[in-house]
Amino acid sequence: MDVKAFQEKYGLLGDSPEIKQIITKIGQVAPTDITILLQGETGVGKDVTARAIHGLSERKKKNLVIVNCGAIPEGIIESELFGHEKGAFTGAHDAREGYFEKAHQGTIFLDEIGDTPKNVQVKLLRVLESGEFFRVGSSELKTTNVRVIAATNKNLWNHVQDGSFREDLYYRLDTVKIKLPPLRERKDDIIPLFRKFVSEYAAKYDSVFQGFADDARQLLISYRWPGNIRELRNVAEQLAVLEKSNFITVDILKKYLKGRQHEGNPDNLPALRDPLHKDNRSDSDSDSRDRELIYRALIDLKAEVNDMKKMLAGLVYSNFTGKEIRGMLPANVNMPSEEQFNNKEESRGTVQSDISLGVNRRGDDSNSASEIPGNDAIDYSEEFKTEFESMLDDGDVPSIEDAEKFLIERALTKYSGNRRKASEALGVSERTLYRKLDQYGLHE
Repeated sequence: MDVKAFQEKYGLLGDSPEIKQIITKIGQVAPTDITILLQGETGVGKDVTARAIHGLSERKKKNLVIVNCGAIPEGIIESELFGHEKGAFTGAHDAREGYFEKAHQGTIFLDEIGDTPKNVQVKLLRVLESGEFFRVGSSELKTTNVRVIAATNKNLWNHVQDGSFREDLYYRLDTVKIKLPPLRERKDDIIPLFRKFVSEYAAKYDSVFQGFADDARQLLISYRWPGNIRELRNVAEQLAVLEKSNFITVDILKKYLKGRQHEGNPDNLPALRDPLHKDNRSDSDSDSRDRELIYRALIDLKAEVNDMKKMLAGLVYSNFTGKEIRGMLPANVNMPSEEQFNNKEESRGTVQSDISLGVNRRGDDSNSASEIPGNDAIDYSEEFKTEFESMLDDGDVPSIEDAEKFLIERALTKYSGNRRKASEALGVSERTLYRKLDQYGLHE
């Protein structure tokens, strides 16, 4: 089967380098029985990928059992996976096979594996390693022969670190990892995928797709698609049904992009229209909405920059004296005076806000970090100072991005990669730290 035929059969559509790499990897691992972990955001096609792997495997004539672990209540998930005997619990009127028994000789796809409770993770590890399990309410050992494909939209390693996911199970699942990129990182595939979906739905609902305007095409490409391929497909179906035989303009398209309803969230903002464009000059309402989106996005950006300034200042002021800091910075930077540094009020251990720097600072010249909230026990000593001073060569001040990346790396080194402790030391939430790790590619 050639690549195009394979893509059409299993729905792994697209010509981007990212999708081609995934197809190559599927071809390498599918004929084996190796355990596979699919990782990607909701809607990127993890279930489609699992079906493709099963379809190319030696087990393709046997069952593919799909289990959404996140959709099964915690109280019954063990029974669903491994089965139960009659009378094992209230309501168990008959013995019942679990999903692992039904998948015997075939493949089981465990979607949202990160949502499984800890007591079930122990049993999953055993069945993955030996194929052995017990039904609920039974002491009879049963065995199964299945190929396991797991999937998650979370970072399982972070859950290992916070104790909600077993480390031994993580290593057992992470034999081969296939990362499925979000649609916004496959921009070349957006228009071909949309055309295919809308053509399929037009034929299904007996409508005619008249095409779309150039600005609508640009909006399709620039929109961030928080729901990924699933959202793209839904938009195509809505247009085929509700805008039957209409030429799709940008204003029509906007009504169906759900992410645009979350104003102020930069992750969901499409590219804004050029207010000087001839088609937009008279549309004052639309221009007003665009200005509002820009305003909200700038506010969010300013808040995030201020947070990072506070994090940077907290560590710098906790490790350098006022005199040392003034020596590092150019003369045109507005620094507090020596008198302000020695303000009596600060000697009582309070932290004052320096508006001109946009940071929190400690006024005394000691090197103890214990007085800075969120920076307990951080002491990078001379090594830290030398590295930080190297970023200030020729009197230049490093960018916020370079400085925060440097500080994050140092905090992770200090705490041997423990994200929770690093986030506490940096004075930011774990969520913010994880986002910054993704931004700078520091997870590994």
